[in-house]
Formats: sequence, structure tokens, C-alpha cells
Amino acid sequence: MFQVNVIDVQNDQAIFEGNGWDAVVVVTTDLAAIAQDEIKLLANHAKQIDQRIGKTATLLLAPGLSGGRLIIAPVVNAENEYSDVSVFAKAAREGIVIAKAAGAVKPLLVVDTSKDKRYQFAQQVAALACGQELWQSLELREATDISPAFRAIGLLGSDKCSELLNAVETGKVLARDLCGTEPERMAAPAFADYCVDAFEGSGLAVSVVEEREELERDYPLLCAVGRASFEVTRHQPRVVKLEYAAKGTIEKTFFFAGKGVIYDTGGADIKVAGGMAGMSRDKGGAAAVAGLMKTLSILKPKGIRVVAELGLVRNSIGSDAFVPDEIITSHAGVRVRIGNTDAEGRLVLADLLSHLRIQAKTAIKPQLFSVATLTGHVVRCYGGYTAVVENKVARDVGVGVKLAAIADQWGEAIELSTLRKDDFAKVENVSGQGELLSSNNGPSAITARGHQYPAAFLINAAGLDQHGSNAQTPLPFAHIDIAGSAVEGHPLYGKPTASPLVTLLHNLING
Repeated sequence: MFQVNVIDVQNDQAIFEGNGWDAVVVVTTDLAAIAQDEIKLLANHAKQIDQRIGKTATLLLAPGLSGGRLIIAPVVNAENEYSDVSVFAKAAREGIVIAKAAGAVKPLLVVDTSKDKRYQFAQQVAALACGQELWQSLELREATDISPAFRAIGLLGSDKCSELLNAVETGKVLARDLCGTEPERMAAPAFADYCVDAFEGSGLAVSVVEEREELERDYPLLCAVGRASFEVTRHQPRVVKLEYAAKGTIEKTFFFAGKGVIYDTGGADIKVAGGMAGMSRDKGGAAAVAGLMKTLSILKPKGIRVVAELGLVRNSIGSDAFVPDEIITSHAGVRVRIGNTDAEGRLVLADLLSHLRIQAKTAIKPQLFSVATLTGHVVRCYGGYTAVVENKVARDVGVGVKLAAIADQWGEAIELSTLRKDDFAKVENVSGQGELLSSNNGPSAITARGHQYPAAFLINAAGLDQHGSNAQTPLPFAHIDIAGSAVEGHPLYGKPTASPLVTLLHNLING
């Protein structure tokens, strides 16, 4: 596992030479806000001869401080009423890049405390941002046997943060590896094997569905997506099942369906004009859920049970590929007419959700979620932010509002979208033959309500329409579209973020 351990440091004396650290990285909103007099004095003295100090991340020669290196990483626009805690993450990343380039191997991170409620977790967010900055791809690590840049990162002033942060970073590393690795190295069977290895000895229940007969019987829509892949052994579909159950009394149960489209060619509705590049990242939903389960396996929170199903499939092109106009019966017994084979993710999720729905009916205080890099429309609407679309049951109990509040605190901002009757109308029986339509035949990015109406399809195709507000067993369900937030930087080859792992974790453990 490629990660740097975060270590809690309580004593301010750690900033001085001889205490084991070799650089001090200060993330601050204002030089005057620095709590350590020695650092403040050095920074203000340096500012007299270098006006960049306090404006851009800068390395200072600091005799007497750890490693003789002082890096001032200013937080820009923290006072702006529209800013969020991600400004601390940005500053920390800029500072840690300089520390790495300067040759430090054990830096000490010092983060301003703030009375502003927006920044109550700034310290933790800054530390996690360092992990995001330092992660190297699995392909590079395997090709070069690369080692972590740092032996450890100290977090000055933290009190028992390290257990949470290291558990989260372990989950994030797994999620980034699964999402960001190319489609042959992380084909569906390899993805499943990577998960099995990652959870060995974790205490979680882990199983993999791989037999074709069982897959076609229990996951018919998923198998339609992967039908042309069955002839290539290394591309065959898999479903990974994971379960965490706390010891003692279970108070809440959470169910997650993760979209793991290993590669999305578009299928028979093939992606053209360069639109296929980057589609190995279409497994970001399954990756984030796997990472969440890894973090749970380390923290072992009480009172909850968490069940996940990851649908892993390659949307291959071939003589046996599924095509528009086919009618396929979902696991929930709903006849689905295929509108566009490039709208494959919702088909994968529908079967997973149907299995989870059955379990949820008898579970204690259940909540269901789907997590997916689902639509270009969500990127068109919200850019790099996550979207949540809830059913009426979830909306009534405030699932989305809670997720959004947590996300704001932890720098994984979420936009809430409302599901409306128009969205259900888009997938109704348009042919008069009694089936559900999976999608229109145009790109989601130019389709009105292109990221909202897939949630309506999921509700109907998975049988969740039988568990609405007025049903005997109402089930809260939230669809989470991370097409804009699963990767940062380059739109095709950027670094996976593992978003919204932290938000989902705190929704589980602070519920």
C-alpha cells in the first residue's frame, strides 16, 4: 500500500531542530495568525525582503527549526464568504510540493486554527490533501518500484486525528488505485482480485460472483452491458460483494451500489471523435465504495452494518454486443427497452440496487445509495462537484441535506438536485408495449435533466418504486453522480480523488 502515515504531534517543541522532523510546513490564512512566535518572527522578517511571503508558497532558510526549512503556504481568500475548506487543501498541497522538492522526508504540518465554522476540520482536510498530492499511480509504482516521498507527516496540535486520517487515506489509496489504473491491468477479474487481496484479514465478508450462469440469472442488465466481453476471459464481468457488520447492536444499515464500468466504449452506440479516451475511469463509483469499505474495516465503527455490491463490467464492442431497442428484464422483473448502449451505467446499477433493495426491506433503519461516474450532464451542470438526487423518502428525512453539510465541512462539496415527475416521464412506456425506457438516444450532456432522470430509471428498474413514501416499507434512496468529482486535473488522465469517500464515511459514523 502506497501511503504516508500521519502522526499526531502535541508539543510545539517539535518545530525545533533535533526533534526528528526535517521541515516545517505552515498553512496559514495570515502571518499574524501563526501561533508559534519563532515561526511568526522568521516569516515577518523574511517578508521585509520578499513580498511573496504570505502571498505564495515559499521556502525559507530557518536555522534552528526542524531541518532548517520553513515553508509558508498561505491560504488565499479564506475570508471570502463563498470560500470553503478546500482553500486549506490547496495551500497544503502547494506547501508539501515544495517540501518534497527541497528533499524533506519527514515534514511537520502546522495548520491555522480558525473560529470560522467552515474551517473546523481545516487541519484534517489539509493533511488528507497532502495524501492526494503525493499519490502515485499503481502502474508507475509497479513499473519503477517507486517508494513514498515521505516516511511520515507530522500534524502539529492534533489530538487523536491520526487514526482517522490514516484509515481514510488507506481507503483513498485503494480507491485511487482501482479507479486510476488502465483497463487491462484493472479489468473486471483483476479489479475483483485486487479487492479480495485488499480485504484479506480485514474482518469484512467478501465474495465474488463470477460464474456466467449465475451472473446472467441474477444480473441480467449488467450482463447485457458485458455480453460482448464474455468471449475474452480477462474481460468477463464480476460482481464483488462486501459487508461490514459492527459487533454488538446494529442501529442503522447502509447499502451501496457501485458502478464499475472498467471501460466504456459506448458499446454499439460507440463513442466517436476521441470521446473514448479516459473511459477507464468509469469505474470510479465502485472504486470509491471499495475505498469506503476499506476505511470501515480499519476504524470498525459501532452500531452500523454496511453492505456493498460492485458491478464490474466492460462495455465491449463485438458481434454479441447488445443494441438499442432490445428489451431485457431486470433482476426486479421490469422489462427495460435499451435506448442507448452508452447509457450503460444505470443498467449495471439497477440490478445491484434490486439485490440490495431485497435486503433493505428487512434491515434496521436502511438507507440505499448508488455511486457512479454516470453522466456528462452532471459535469455540464456542476463542473467538478458531486450531485445527489434523492427519492421522496430520502428527501423527507434529509439524507441529501446531511450529505451536503458534511461535504462542505470536509471539502467534497455536493450539489443537491431535485427529482421531479418530468424525470419519470422520460423513462415511461413510450412504445406502448409496457416497458421502461433506459434512456434517450442522445448524449446526456445535451439532454434536458440529463443527470436527474437516470435516478428515476433506477428507482423503477430496481423495484424501488414499490417503496415510496406511502408504501408499507418505504426505503430512502440517494443516487450520487461523481462524474465531475471522481478525477481532478486533466479531464481524461487526471488524478483520481476517491470522492466522496470522506463524506460517506462521516454520514455513516456520525448518524
